[in-house]
Amino acid sequence: MLLTTSSHPRHLTPARKPGNEGPQEGRRMSLNSSLVPQGENVFFVVTNLIVTPNQRQETCAESESIPDAWCYTDSDCPPGEPVVAGNGVKTGRCLRVGNMQRGTCEIFAWCPVETKSRPLKPLLGKAEDFTVYIKNFIRFPKFNFSKTNVLDTKDRAFLKSCQFGPKNPYCPIFRLGSVVSWTGSNFQEIALQGGVIGIQIEWDCDLDKAPSECNPHYSFSRLDNIFSENSISSGYNFRFAKYYRDGAGVEFRTLMKAYGIRFDVMVNGKAGKFSIIPTIINIGSGVALMGAVSTPPLHLNPLSTGWGGGSC
Repeated sequence: MLLTTSSHPRHLTPARKPGNEGPQEGRRMSLNSSLVPQGENVFFVVTNLIVTPNQRQETCAESESIPDAWCYTDSDCPPGEPVVAGNGVKTGRCLRVGNMQRGTCEIFAWCPVETKSRPLKPLLGKAEDFTVYIKNFIRFPKFNFSKTNVLDTKDRAFLKSCQFGPKNPYCPIFRLGSVVSWTGSNFQEIALQGGVIGIQIEWDCDLDKAPSECNPHYSFSRLDNIFSENSISSGYNFRFAKYYRDGAGVEFRTLMKAYGIRFDVMVNGKAGKFSIIPTIINIGSGVALMGAVSTPPLHLNPLSTGWGGGSC
């Protein structure tokens, strides 16, 4: 499977152990620094973003949306303890705003921490007009037969002008907005908080016919939890960061929480071909079975069933 939007994993240098000299010493590594979405036969299109710019390694208040960071006194923030589902490590101080009784623990982390607000409209709603080229190969080694989903033509302009649809089912160029609509969803709605779309390619080939008769059939479905829009499991997103250094050599980063649509391409195939040898074997087995069933029963003379040679 070849996708024109394929991505490559990021390779990172591991942090050095304490006591060793090196640029990573004392640096806090987060999951956003080391994990990016990966998968085979999958591509992801960003449709919405939350950007937290100019984050630096320093101390700040943890987000109020993190329950483990809530505190009333400094004793609620044991120094060196990581915040569960949070952004950093507690420093031992409880920070309160004004006369509020409850505050949040101070942490050492990438500061300021991310806010939870999300745009009311997708920032990249025009992505519905993007197109993707899905190139699929299938091979049936038993029959020494292979095929691709690209129409066998010498017209070089074909791929530049065609687009998959009811009138052009053998074009591998798919408009993203159309793919989403074929699942019964609205692109602008799913673009707000993301989702997962399945693209199923089915090959069902009768190899007694011409190779041109073996063609793929496509179906499209929504794979994520579409019935619980307010559920914590709804949507699809991930975080990633881009790192920089200022004029003084101090590192800072821009953190991005990306919402978008993940497209999973799934392929199934089966093929069949007439063969005389299995046919003869099956016919022979059937004839033998019919002969065994039609054999008349054996009638025995009761006078000859004794153990000895005498008679009554």
